[in-house]
Amino acid sequence: MSKVLVTGSAGFIGGYVVEELLSRGHEVVGLDNYSKYGPVSRSYDSHPRYHFTEGDARDVELVTELLADCDHLIAGAAMIGGISYFHAYAYDLLATNERIMASTCDAAIKAHQNGKLRKVTYLSSSMVFESTEHWPSAEGDERKIPPPLSSYGFQKLAVEYYAKAAWDQYKLPYTIVRPFNCVGVGEGRALGEVEVLSGNVKLAMSHVVPDLVQKVLKGQDPLHILGDGSQVRHYTYGGDLARGIVVAMESDAAHNEDFNISTAESTTVRDLAAVIWRKIKGADVPLSLVSDDPYEYDVQKRVPDVSKSQKVLGFEATTSLDEMLDEVIPWVTQAVAEGRL
Repeated sequence: MSKVLVTGSAGFIGGYVVEELLSRGHEVVGLDNYSKYGPVSRSYDSHPRYHFTEGDARDVELVTELLADCDHLIAGAAMIGGISYFHAYAYDLLATNERIMASTCDAAIKAHQNGKLRKVTYLSSSMVFESTEHWPSAEGDERKIPPPLSSYGFQKLAVEYYAKAAWDQYKLPYTIVRPFNCVGVGEGRALGEVEVLSGNVKLAMSHVVPDLVQKVLKGQDPLHILGDGSQVRHYTYGGDLARGIVVAMESDAAHNEDFNISTAESTTVRDLAAVIWRKIKGADVPLSLVSDDPYEYDVQKRVPDVSKSQKVLGFEATTSLDEMLDEVIPWVTQAVAEGRL
């Protein structure tokens, strides 16, 4: 099996990726500076094939040292958050993530030239399709449509340019993966998260699923949503995303390719709210919704074409929204009871 460096290993998706790698027999080196949530503990911290370093992905020397005997790098470190997060920190997201990506690529280029590094798997985002006016979004559309308007979407598109430029000049092999709307457990409220009231309840981590769950648990009625609720998303289980990411990392057919990693199921925010309400309150309690003013970059539709990942990787996200919520709701319930949300 391979030895894999995962930057951003303590993050939301990073945690799922580490679990998936270990389950497949890989040796994993984790790197994180705990800037998002502060120190966190994971079930795999004491796993004999997991080695964690607390440090910054902007430290070229450190990343180069960690990569010296690694076969793969999964470049996941980034300043990232939900919709209120990337509105509040528009400049910091752009500047910090550019520095992370440049440093990561500098280290990877050295490791590929002097060590055994075979490939970098870059985590991009569905937000590269932010400005599209046709759906579903297929791989390649990101270069045919207008660039993203948000600094976060623009920077994620820049990640893909870094990947391709490092190949063009230094022949550093890459795979680009674009996760869509991760849903799962283990996410906390970000350090420095801007507190935004939605009705009488603060937004939770500014991601819609935990936000709606905690509002219902706290008794908000009518339930507040951003905009009119017609926004379309593809809510994808973190474990499925991690499996797709690792399959892409392992696959020879993914050499210098890009993939949308997502469920094929579309869900509106209104439909999501109704499912969460029913699961917590029961079918007999009527749901009333109130629309809060949407954010400027609240994309109305994010719908991926997933045929390439199915055909090339044999990957399909199989966890249903019901199954995701059956895991997330008890986790958020405990977080609310413990005062973490």
